[in-house]
Amino acid sequence: MSNYRRNFAPGGTYFFTVVIEDRNLRLLTENIELLRAAFRYTHARRPFTTGAIVVLPDHLHAIWTLPDGDADFSTRWMLIKSYFSRGLETEEATSASRRRRRERGVWQRRFWERTIRDEADFASHVDYIHYNPVKHGHAPDQAAWPYSSYRRWTALNAP
Repeated sequence: MSNYRRNFAPGGTYFFTVVIEDRNLRLLTENIELLRAAFRYTHARRPFTTGAIVVLPDHLHAIWTLPDGDADFSTRWMLIKSYFSRGLETEEATSASRRRRRERGVWQRRFWERTIRDEADFASHVDYIHYNPVKHGHAPDQAAWPYSSYRRWTALNAP
C-alpha cells in the first residue's frame, strides 16, 4: 500500500481537491443542496473557515483554515463525503473492495491537499479556485459560475 505523507499543521490553512469516482457524472452540481448540507453538518461538528471554494460537476476545490491546535482535515472530509453519499438515492456499481469497506463508490478514496505557505500562496490558490469553472469550460467568466465563492470574495476584498 502507498505511504501517503500529509502535512498536519495545527491551525493551518490548506488547499484541497476532492473528486468523485465517475468523472462523467455531474453529481456535485446536480446535488448542490445535499453537498451544502454535508458542509453545514460537518462544520457544526468540526469547525473550519472556508477561504475560497468552487464546486464543479465532478470535483471541488477549497481552502480551509482549521482552528488553533487542530490539524484533522481528514475527518472533516470523511464526514462530508459520507453525509453526501448517504443522501444520494441512486445506487452505483461498486467493487468488492468497496463493498468490504462499506463504501458506495461515489467519491475517489483519497483527496489532494497542500499546506498554504503564506499570503502570496493563498492568493494564488484563491485565483486558481475561482478561475477553475472558466478553465473547464463551465462558465464564460468567474462571476457567471453559481457554485463558487468568487462573488463573496470580490465583495469582501473590494478596494
